[in-house]
Amino acid sequence: MDEHYPFELRPLPYEYDALEPYIDKATMYFHHDKHLATYVQNLNKALANYPRFHTWSLTELLTNLGRIPRPIQTAVRNNGGGVYNHNLYFEGMTPNSSREQAGWLGDAILQQFGSYQIFEERMKQAALDRFGSGYAWLVSDKQGRLKILSTPNQDTPLPLCPILLLDVWEHAYYLKYQNRRGDYISNWFNTINWKVANQRYAVCVGRPEL
Repeated sequence: MDEHYPFELRPLPYEYDALEPYIDKATMYFHHDKHLATYVQNLNKALANYPRFHTWSLTELLTNLGRIPRPIQTAVRNNGGGVYNHNLYFEGMTPNSSREQAGWLGDAILQQFGSYQIFEERMKQAALDRFGSGYAWLVSDKQGRLKILSTPNQDTPLPLCPILLLDVWEHAYYLKYQNRRGDYISNWFNTINWKVANQRYAVCVGRPEL
């Protein structure tokens, strides 16, 4: 992500209720306008007195955490990760999910996992196995090899290239699903923006024209 300080809250690419019945309006409002907005504010606050880093992109900050001054390193890791992860999450969903738009990524999923069903089962298991808060990810290396993994809290899979992520923090689903995390995870697959996912995959392997 090329944005740099001061970071801004990106608008949702759809209405708050657009993902119903899978994700409800209230959850989308609080998740985006409250939780994500707080990460943006806290990231800017952490960087405010460190002009050296004002030209660094979000990706640069998160892939060079060892170069961030110790007094703000944890704040940048947590809040920068919160901004990065949530932007990918919200922009990776759509009310018009269509696997027909998976394109080259769809071919890679079939080749490397054997079927969409196996991909979904492994992605779901990664999300279910994540104890506490975090994310399940579909990522790629520069050679286009896909991998499913999970990260805790607001950690990212960088330098691996993110394609899809599933937020399993409780605030992502608890208003609607309460403790039924598995139901939320299963329904999330109905919201995947395969067009965006395919575009991300093409960028990952250095072929954005695909």
